[in-house]
Amino acid sequence: MITNQVIRKCIEDIRSCSGAEISVFETSGMVAASTLETQDIEPESIRNFYMSPADSQVIGEHQLFRIRDEEETLFVLVIKGGDDAGTIGKMTTLSLESLVVAYKERFDKNNFFQNLLLDNMLSVDIYNQARKLRIPTDVTRVVYIIEPQPDKGSSGLEFIRSLYADSENDFVTAVDERNVILIKTVDPLDEAEIIKQEEPDEEAEGDEEIIERKDPLSGIAKMLASTMNSELMVKARVSYGTAESDIRRVSLSYKEARMALEVGKVFYPERDVVGYNSLGIGRLVYQLQPTLCDIFLHEVFGENIPKQFDDETLITVNKFFENSLNVSETSRQLFVHRNTLVYRIEKLEKMTGLDIRKFDDALTLKMALMVMDYMRYINSR
Repeated sequence: MITNQVIRKCIEDIRSCSGAEISVFETSGMVAASTLETQDIEPESIRNFYMSPADSQVIGEHQLFRIRDEEETLFVLVIKGGDDAGTIGKMTTLSLESLVVAYKERFDKNNFFQNLLLDNMLSVDIYNQARKLRIPTDVTRVVYIIEPQPDKGSSGLEFIRSLYADSENDFVTAVDERNVILIKTVDPLDEAEIIKQEEPDEEAEGDEEIIERKDPLSGIAKMLASTMNSELMVKARVSYGTAESDIRRVSLSYKEARMALEVGKVFYPERDVVGYNSLGIGRLVYQLQPTLCDIFLHEVFGENIPKQFDDETLITVNKFFENSLNVSETSRQLFVHRNTLVYRIEKLEKMTGLDIRKFDDALTLKMALMVMDYMRYINSR
């Protein structure tokens, strides 16, 4: 529904051009917005005009007009004095009625997409309402979730809306107080065109460039995260699902984006952008039952399951995994002697019974560390 602030802005702009004093009343006779500090027309006159069948009326130096939505009268417009008051009144009425329609459509679209994301609509209703709201059903969409820092949700919502204000096929909404949701229309040919191009020299590219070329949807997510950071000075995490060409499956992309957001928090806290198709083992671990996780940890560590490894051990292990179990390269990157690294690995073997220089033991420890992170996340909730 259109707000009184929007009405006030409209009539003030018209007054600045025409010089006419304009007031908008609710049908009860209460003032919704006015360019006058005090009113010299009685509320009873407003109510009587509303109850009459007339489209307009002259009362002394005032001219009254109806502001309608379809056949329903929402407001009464009052123009005070002047020979051209009638013309100004008709123009103002048309302007406000157009605003009413625009805001009503925006409100209806917001409700439509919220219900669509939450699976609150039948399939037949989805197509019927989309057609009524002039929402295309034959385009490819992907859902992005932007999670700003705490207490920044409202500003983030309005900011993202401003970025896509001129886009007819993209929509920004929210289903909770924390996260902003962008339903982005994408060209299904983009990825195909990238694949058709001649493969560039990957040795000349960094890892991030290679990933973005293989997953073009990540470029939009990175733009959202960096823009939030640079414009609002707010650090944000952005997740996204897969692209869906059927409007009924947009809710699936939303569920995937939600999972990507949660999995990213648990297993990839250093990432600002997380896509559903890049979750790797984290997606598998996230869907395990807590009882299975407990059984697995007892199988690996016995009864002495460590609550958490110290920072030195975790840094060593993670760097060792990053370098494909290469002792020499890991010791070089950690700036420690090779024998020091071997000592740390053997110390870890005594603690856990796992020699991470062996692939099977390294894989087991990697999974165990991820399961421990997941269990801590569950317990914190």
